[in-house]
Amino acid sequence: MLEWKQTKDGSTALLIKGARRIGKSTIVEEFAKNEYKSYILIDFADATTALWEAVKNISDRDIFFIQLQFIYGVKLYERQSVIIFDEVQKCPQAREAIKYLVKDHRYDYIETGSLLSIRKNTQNIVIPSEETRITMFPMDYEEFRWAIGDKVTIDILKESFQKRRSLGDEVTRKLLRDFRLYMLVGGMPQAVATFIDSNNLSDVDTTKREIIELYLDDFLKIDPSGKISKLFSSIPAQLSKNISRYQPSSILGRSETNAVMDELLRGLEESLTVNFAHHANNPCVGLPMHSDYDKYKLYIADTGLFVTLAFWDKDITENIIYSKLLSDKLSADLGYVYENVVAQMLVSSGNKLFYHTWGSETSNHLYEIDFLLSRGSKLYPLEVKSSGYKAHKSFDTFCEKYSEHIGSKYIIYTKDLRRDEDILLIPVMMTMFV
Repeated sequence: MLEWKQTKDGSTALLIKGARRIGKSTIVEEFAKNEYKSYILIDFADATTALWEAVKNISDRDIFFIQLQFIYGVKLYERQSVIIFDEVQKCPQAREAIKYLVKDHRYDYIETGSLLSIRKNTQNIVIPSEETRITMFPMDYEEFRWAIGDKVTIDILKESFQKRRSLGDEVTRKLLRDFRLYMLVGGMPQAVATFIDSNNLSDVDTTKREIIELYLDDFLKIDPSGKISKLFSSIPAQLSKNISRYQPSSILGRSETNAVMDELLRGLEESLTVNFAHHANNPCVGLPMHSDYDKYKLYIADTGLFVTLAFWDKDITENIIYSKLLSDKLSADLGYVYENVVAQMLVSSGNKLFYHTWGSETSNHLYEIDFLLSRGSKLYPLEVKSSGYKAHKSFDTFCEKYSEHIGSKYIIYTKDLRRDEDILLIPVMMTMFV
């Protein structure tokens, strides 16, 4: 946000998109307080009649600015004030006007919103090109440590990763225990705040359920049939089956046309509540060029929400993921929780998610590489192991098959950093540094 303010100098609006309840409004208002002489925050989700009347005059900027100052009781200063359009998807007219507001150049503009590209939120308007767009994610592990008052752990982890230095078994066990707490609480600011206030995971689970209910309500607004809600809710069950792709037909049946399914998936993707991993058909450096966008896996964008959604119909006392993770006894059949958090950490670090599967020539066995990253001219394969780590036949076969394209090799697991020949095995909390 600082980079945008310093380099763009009002030549574009800043558009921050992200899922509901990840703290967009909070962080934007804090930024406005710190970086501007004054600001006006217009919340289109809770706008007054006077504000809607003012929006009608948005093409007459002098009148519009005067009305805003009267409505909010805030004086605007040329090139020293910012106007925030919060939940801008609820007022397409305001978003379309950004082109002319930016050109006017009196003030800076920040837009926040979710479902920004859904058809009903863009119908009959021209999307402005004068937007610098960034995506906001749930709090990552570093931000979680900051929130609970720890500004040391991540620096130590980073140094150990960069120097390929082991931490020792006792230290690693303690660090992994801390990380498992993050997996349970997640990175939704409300859930983190509840944990800090109460130190009670039952209270945290209640907060997460409220957030999920909000998401399900949002899905019904864009898809009254409830099909997007079903696709979202079934993600933990689909991952638990350890299948090579997400199978919407097993949830919705085979009656949906491709066009309808594409629209449903687009709505799910635009909500930013999920992370898509697409299948790389021909692994090489240009992963997007060789991806099958009809073959994909889905992960929940926040692993804390994932844990709650996985046992949606049960009380927290019956949620075996909570008890197993806290006691470090998560069985192999619950390893998909680690796969989800690795996906979340990779996306938060700026990566697109790709994976690869292929069949054996001598059997019906299907090999799979959990994640593929592109770094320069090389591929970095990543395998996620929640328990045993010595057997990694798919990983070895893939690396041999595509040896000329392979750079660093990582197995992400639940023990101390170590090397196995040319494979680096790293504890899961180091995923952010890959």
